[in-house]
Amino acid sequence: MTAVPAATTKDSSRAIAAWLFACAAAVFLMAIIGAVTRLTESGLSIVEWAPVKGALPPLNAADWQREFDLYKQTPQYLKVNRGMSLDEFKDIYFWEWLHRLWGRIIGLIYALPLAYFWLRGRIPAEAKPPLLGILALGFAQGLMGWLMVKSGLVDMPAVSHYRLAAHLMLAFLIYACLLRMGLAFSFRPSPDAGRGAGLRGGIKIVLALAVLTMVWGAFVAGLRAGLLYNTFPMMDAHWLPPELWAHKPVWKAFIEEPATVQFTHRVLAILTVVSGLWLFVRARGFHLQGRAGTLFRLLPWALLAQAALGVTALLHAVPVALGAVHQGGALVVLSLLVWLLFEIPDIRSN
Repeated sequence: MTAVPAATTKDSSRAIAAWLFACAAAVFLMAIIGAVTRLTESGLSIVEWAPVKGALPPLNAADWQREFDLYKQTPQYLKVNRGMSLDEFKDIYFWEWLHRLWGRIIGLIYALPLAYFWLRGRIPAEAKPPLLGILALGFAQGLMGWLMVKSGLVDMPAVSHYRLAAHLMLAFLIYACLLRMGLAFSFRPSPDAGRGAGLRGGIKIVLALAVLTMVWGAFVAGLRAGLLYNTFPMMDAHWLPPELWAHKPVWKAFIEEPATVQFTHRVLAILTVVSGLWLFVRARGFHLQGRAGTLFRLLPWALLAQAALGVTALLHAVPVALGAVHQGGALVVLSLLVWLLFEIPDIRSN
C-alpha cells in the first residue's frame, strides 16, 4: 500500500492516520518500558499469565504475600535474590506489571478503533489485510512475551536470549508496520522522489544491517553481555574476545557466547553506521528535496548518535537510563529507514 486510495475521504484518512501514529507512539513507549523492565531484572517477578485479572496489581497485603511466595519458588529468587524483602519485590513487580498493563492498553487502543473504522466503512479494501495482520502480530507478541518469561522460570534465572530477541523484534516489526500504514494515510511520496528510486537498494541494505544489529543487541541484553569488556574500541587488551576460540563449535560463539555476541553487535553497529554514511553521500548526488531530502540528512546524525549512545552505555556498564534511551534510539533509526522506503517509490509498482 503506497498511498491512500482516492475513495478514502480526507477526514477519514486523517483520523485513521492519527490513530495509527498514536498506536506507534504507544509501542515506542512500550519498548522503553520493556528496556527498563529488562535492565532492572524485573521481568521474572510475575510468574503467572493472567490476561484479564492480571491487569490489576495486588490490592492488599494478602495478595502481595501470595505473589511474593510464588516468586520465591523461581530460580531468580533462589539463585540471585534470596533474602529479598517484600518492599524490594514490589519495586521489580511494578515494572513487569506496568509492561504487561501497557501491552493490554495497546491492544485496546488498536482493536477498538479498528472495529469502529471497519464497521463505519472508512477503511479501504486494500488496507484491511495489513491492518488485520498487525492485529495478529499483536496476539503473537503477547504469546511470545509469556513464552519468554516462562523460559526463565524453569532452571536458569534468566530468559532465553533467543526468545527475548524474538519478543523485541516482533515489537519493532509492529512499530514499523504501524508507522508505514500511518504514513500511507497521511502523505503521498515526495513529488520528486521518483528520481531517487536507485537509492532503494541502499536503503534496504542499511535497514537489513540495522535489523541485524538490533537482533544482536537483544542477544547482548539477554546474555547480559553488556556487563563484559566495558572498553572501546578494544575489548580490554584484545581486538577479538579470547572467549571466541574457547567456545565449541566456534561458530556458535557468535550467537551464544556473551563476549563474542557483544563483539558481533559492535561489528554490526559499525557496519550499519558506515553503510548509512555511504548512503547519505550517495543520496546527495540525487539532489532530493522535500521530506526525502530531509530524511537523508537526518539519517547519519541518528546513526552517529545511536552509536555514541551505545558506546557510552557500554563504558558505564549499561545503566538503566542509558540502556533505555539506546533502545529508543534504535527505533528512531528504524523510523527514518521505514519512512525513506515510503518516500522513495518502487518504480516497478507504479
